[in-house]
Amino acid sequence: MPRSSRNPGDSCDQPENVAHVPREARPRRIIQRGRNICRMTEAPLSNATWITCLACFLRTRAHQVLFNTCRYKLFIHKLIEKAGVLILCAFGFWMFSVHLPSKMDIWQEDSIDSPLQSLRMYQEKVRHHTGEIQDLRGHLNQLITKLQEMEAMSDEQKMTQKIIKMIQGDYIEKPDFALKSIGASIDFEQTSATYNHDKACSYWNWIRLWNYAQPPDVILEPNVTPGNCWAFSGDRGQVTIRLAQKVYLSNLTLQHIPKTISLSGSLDTAPKDFVIYGMEGSPKEEVFLGAFQFQPENIIQTFQLQNQPPRTFGAVKVKISSNWGNPRFTCLYRVRVHGSVTLPREQPNQSPHPKRD
Repeated sequence: MPRSSRNPGDSCDQPENVAHVPREARPRRIIQRGRNICRMTEAPLSNATWITCLACFLRTRAHQVLFNTCRYKLFIHKLIEKAGVLILCAFGFWMFSVHLPSKMDIWQEDSIDSPLQSLRMYQEKVRHHTGEIQDLRGHLNQLITKLQEMEAMSDEQKMTQKIIKMIQGDYIEKPDFALKSIGASIDFEQTSATYNHDKACSYWNWIRLWNYAQPPDVILEPNVTPGNCWAFSGDRGQVTIRLAQKVYLSNLTLQHIPKTISLSGSLDTAPKDFVIYGMEGSPKEEVFLGAFQFQPENIIQTFQLQNQPPRTFGAVKVKISSNWGNPRFTCLYRVRVHGSVTLPREQPNQSPHPKRD
């Protein structure tokens, strides 16, 4: 084929096809011819290559621009979605914060006031119980102190203290109408004579100056001490007491000193058997009220009258018929007469006895 009719592209393709053939198989001539042809076509091929590269570059840049644009659009779309979600959350939070505080305040007030009220009630109870505990503790300390004092005292001290209490205090808790300080007295005409002993008198040159023997009205006083008693001769005697006023009689009390403080160490001078009479009118009318026995081991004994007639008496006679062994004299320390100014509602069983002169 003539050279002018050849296509430059074809002439260029031939060497490319020839290049795939091993170099040892190709003749030198063909190789030389291909080299010459390529040299002739280098200038046109360089221009096409530049244009192709430019087109590829522009295409790549366009692809990148488009890709970036799509990515930016997708990012903006996602950003708008997330911003919308955030706006909705913010709006919901605002609505929640607007309506919740009022309900929270009410709940907090209820939740705070009820525990505070319970706490105040508990504090008041604690204060009340604390005061009671302190009072109980004070009483307990007092009891402990008294017990310690009683344990520290000996038997003699206990007995002495008991005697002092009995002397100073009145454990009968009944009104005494035979008390001298309120107007009671002794009817000496119907009372035995006082026992006169030599040791109870004061002498000067065999002349008796003073008699220290106690009169009968000493039994109407509360001062019960050794020697402060009324004594009569032998073991039989009587004493008549004018009461402070007319009363309905119910009881009579005799009191003697205890053996522990007796100077003789015995109670043989104490009365034993005695009879009580109620006396009223003029001439004196005697009404039997009862017969009793005094036990000296009990220094204070109250006897309920066996006969309690529904009438008042202005005087009482105590007639003693024996003592506890002393043949010379008998001692009376104190006599109390109990009753009431009004008629008692309940009368005990009355045993009538004949009147005695």
